[in-house]
Amino acid sequence: MEFNDLHVDDTLHLWEINEDGLPGTGEISPDEITNLLNLGEFCIGAFEENKLVGFVICLLPNTKYGSENYAWFNNNYDDFLYVDRIAVSKKYRNCKIGSKLYQKVIDYAQELNLPIAAEVSINPPNPGSIRFHLRHDFIEVGVLHHEKKSVTMMLRNP
Repeated sequence: MEFNDLHVDDTLHLWEINEDGLPGTGEISPDEITNLLNLGEFCIGAFEENKLVGFVICLLPNTKYGSENYAWFNNNYDDFLYVDRIAVSKKYRNCKIGSKLYQKVIDYAQELNLPIAAEVSINPPNPGSIRFHLRHDFIEVGVLHHEKKSVTMMLRNP
């Protein structure tokens, strides 16, 4: 398993893995993924024999990203590394790839001395993701209700 920076050339594969993870990952178009990569501070993929099998995309505060969840963190915290999405291809789930990706995020956030911000859907429920984040020392710092869903806002201190 290799971990490498993501590039715009990876967009279609990122989108396919993201689609595999719906509804937990949140629907996004290929163009929106390209935009995220351009805004992203820390965007890496897990590659198995040169095939992308998982990824994480993170942003710093105050970019031109229109996510309400991201805006919540901007309104409540000055500094953070925001995990916009993390996803692993179905075939490679339960192989600790998500944990390895998160460890890369944790290491990077510690270099910058920043907390890590993320949200997890609670309506519709995503108990697996909540367990995953709690296992990685995240705590709930708020709840945000949207028109059709609700998310728990989570933070991991450096």
